[in-house]
Amino acid sequence: MAKEDTLVIHEIYSSIQGESTFAGLLCTFVRTTGCNLRCSWCDTAQAFYGGTRMARSEVLAKALALDTPLVELTGGEPLLQPGARVLLGELCDAGKTVLVETSGEADVSGLDPRVHKIMDLKAPGSGESHRNRWSNLAHLTPRDEVKIVLASREDYEFARAAIRDRGITAITKNVLLSTVFGKLATKDLVSWVVEDKLEVRVQLQMHKYIWAPETQGV
Repeated sequence: MAKEDTLVIHEIYSSIQGESTFAGLLCTFVRTTGCNLRCSWCDTAQAFYGGTRMARSEVLAKALALDTPLVELTGGEPLLQPGARVLLGELCDAGKTVLVETSGEADVSGLDPRVHKIMDLKAPGSGESHRNRWSNLAHLTPRDEVKIVLASREDYEFARAAIRDRGITAITKNVLLSTVFGKLATKDLVSWVVEDKLEVRVQLQMHKYIWAPETQGV
């Protein structure tokens, strides 16, 4: 069996989308196993290891069986697995609105143009900002989203400089800033955004307010 024909999957489930411009919508999540980054604030470390190797056709069938209009491929880092790119296209072919959440280190070029890319940029507080693949910005479109998670004022200043110096809002208006839960007060982030008139969307991780922050698989 070719490597594109299987994926190692941590879980497949339906819930509401907790982040992004799709927040609040019913969504099926396909969470892959494995990530090559170790962000200090990661809330899905349970997906670093383990999982079940499944035929891509089985993953597709299980995702479609949950019967939601919106499907997100997440992780871990889904784009580490060659089968993920094929699966994304198959989900689009099935008529789904398809999201992929990716770290910003993995190459996003060549993805099916129907897929909505939600791409992180790692701020210094993550411990992984040196891994940002800045060339990915050239492969984003106005429908895609850039997400930056912030743990401090330093992280905010990094985000502000990146947005302005690299012209990110000229690529997409969907620039999302969120805070590390319990680390940085959202009201502080809002005050900085207002002061700087920064052209971004401040977002909350809805799932962490609905369920306890430590809850997994929602």
